[in-house]
Amino acid sequence: MPEFELTASPSPEELAAITDALSAFNNRDVGPSDRRPLAVLIRDTDGKVTGGLSGFTAWGWLFTQMLYIPVTLRGTGIAGNILAKAEEEARARGCRGAWIDTFSPQALSVYLRQGYEVFGELKDFPEGRTRSFLRKSL
Repeated sequence: MPEFELTASPSPEELAAITDALSAFNNRDVGPSDRRPLAVLIRDTDGKVTGGLSGFTAWGWLFTQMLYIPVTLRGTGIAGNILAKAEEEARARGCRGAWIDTFSPQALSVYLRQGYEVFGELKDFPEGRTRSFLRKSL
């Protein structure tokens, strides 16, 4: 019988054992993901990264993990421009869709304006908010 250990501090090697095994299973099951990182960076005049988008492409989809716009640039349309750049690169990589999630009402409005549609919601995540999952055909 296997033993179980609950930990809040797994080592990189322990996490890699799980990731590597799942990746090998998925490769056999549905084929290679061709997972590749993707970022669109916002730099200030000194070259320091102040925000941007980070995510990856895999199995023909762009997933935006994080999108942060500095407060001084919000409301200028920059989020839409950054999403468009990421989507353009995703298309060049052969992606057919994009997805993102948020619990920010402001971000939700931005994504809807960019042509994303809600395909799922998780109420009270975090408490008092709704986490929305959105997709867009590319």
